[in-house]
Amino acid sequence: MTLTKAELIDAVYEKVGFSKKEAADLVELVFESMKEELCKGAAIKISGFGKFRVRAKKARMGRNPQTGEAMVISARKVLTFTPSRILRDGINGKSAALPSSVGEGHDEDDDDNEGESGDD
Repeated sequence: MTLTKAELIDAVYEKVGFSKKEAADLVELVFESMKEELCKGAAIKISGFGKFRVRAKKARMGRNPQTGEAMVISARKVLTFTPSRILRDGINGKSAALPSSVGEGHDEDDDDNEGESGDD
């Protein structure tokens, strides 16, 4: 199942007690702030969740899969996400990896995973 922005707004509305409009404004503000920083090339690190990073990829040679013809794949920037150890352990079912509420069972060193996502 995919979590949509509307479902995220509903979750904020139900759990925090804001009005629907306030919850929508809050979610929009968070996403807009993240987009602005990523467009500037800044990394975003969210404790207990992970790190978003913009990486520059160089131009490289590739092949057209339909014709087999060699072609240049242009240089571009890509967005990568590296999950924190807490999130990774929770996804993999390790016990007590994801705290039930903010601030429980969190060690700041768990987020310092600097590994690349490997999507070159």
